[in-house]
Amino acid sequence: MTEYKLKSCVWEITLACCFSCAYCGSCGGKARENELSTLECLGVAHQLADLGCRRVSLIGGEVFMRRDWEQIVRALTSRGIKVCIITNGFTMTDRIITALKGANIESVAVSVDGPEDVHDAFRQQGSYKRAFEAIDVLCRNGIPVSVISALRADNYKRLPEFCETLKNYPIFAWQLQACSPMGNAKKNGVEVAFDAGYVIDFVAKNLRNSPFSMGCADNIGYFTENEPLLRGRNGACFGGCGAGLDSIGIDSIGNVRGCESMYDDHFIEGNLRQRSLRDIWEDENAFSYNRKFTPAALTGKCAQCEMGEYCGGGCRSYNYFTNGGKLYENVLCARGNGKR
Repeated sequence: MTEYKLKSCVWEITLACCFSCAYCGSCGGKARENELSTLECLGVAHQLADLGCRRVSLIGGEVFMRRDWEQIVRALTSRGIKVCIITNGFTMTDRIITALKGANIESVAVSVDGPEDVHDAFRQQGSYKRAFEAIDVLCRNGIPVSVISALRADNYKRLPEFCETLKNYPIFAWQLQACSPMGNAKKNGVEVAFDAGYVIDFVAKNLRNSPFSMGCADNIGYFTENEPLLRGRNGACFGGCGAGLDSIGIDSIGNVRGCESMYDDHFIEGNLRQRSLRDIWEDENAFSYNRKFTPAALTGKCAQCEMGEYCGGGCRSYNYFTNGGKLYENVLCARGNGKR
C-alpha cells in the first residue's frame, strides 16, 4: 500500500474534437483508433472509485463528441465521485443539457480565451458566440458553470476587458492558466510567454469585488505577497505539484500519467490495458519525479529561493515544456522574476 491517497483525476476520454485549435496541447481533432471502449471506461470508473478518488474532470478533445459520455459520467457519479466536464461549448444541444441535468454532475467549465477576436483567432469564426450561448443555456438550466482561460502573450493584457464581459453571466468561477508550449502550440510557434506579475496583480485587485470566484491554476505563481488570493477565495497557498501525489491523468487509450498536462510519453507510468490503476498507483517506483523529490533537485533561481522547499519549483508540466525538460525550475515564477 502506498502512503499517497488519490484525490483527483483529469481524464481525457477522447481526442475527437470539432476544433483543431492552434495551441491545443494534445493536438485534438480526430479520435485515436484504439480509444478505450465503453466497457473499458466503465471499468476505469470503478477503479477510480476503488482507490478513493473524489473528483474527476473529463476533458477531450471534446467530451460531447464521444457518444457514451453520459454512461461514463453516471458510472462516476453513481459511485460518489464529483464530475466536472470541460468543453468548448460548440456542440451544446438540448439533448446534452437534459443529459447533464440527469447525470448529477458537479459543474461544466467552458473554455474561452478572451474577447471575441482573440478567442476566434485560435479556434474558428463563430466559436466565441457559440461558447457564450452554451454558458447562457447552462446557467438558465441551473447547471453550475465556470470559465477557463488559457493565457498567452496575445491575450493576457485583455483580462480586464474580458472580465467585464463575464460579469454579465452568473458563472461561479473563472480560472486563469498558462498556455504551455506543447502539441499544436509548439508546432505552430505560438508565443506563450506573458507577465505573470501582471496576472497576479489583476486577480488580487479584482477578486474581492468579483461576483464570481477568480483564481490561477497551479502553473501561475508563486509565493508573492498575493499568493493567498490566487487559488480562489479560501486563502489557500500553492503546496507544490500534486502530480502522482494526490492526482493523476488518464488519456483516451488508457495511459496513466501524474498529470494530464504532462503530455509526453516520458511521463507514462503504465497503461490500464496492461496493469490495474491500483498497481500503477501503488508502484514504489512510479511518479518518482515528485515522490522522490528533495529540494536538492531544484535548479536555477529555484535552487536559491527560500520558498523552494515549499513550492518544489512549481508546475512540473510547465517547467518541462518551457525549460528544455528541466522539471525543477520555473521560468514563469513571479517571485523568481523579482516580484514579492
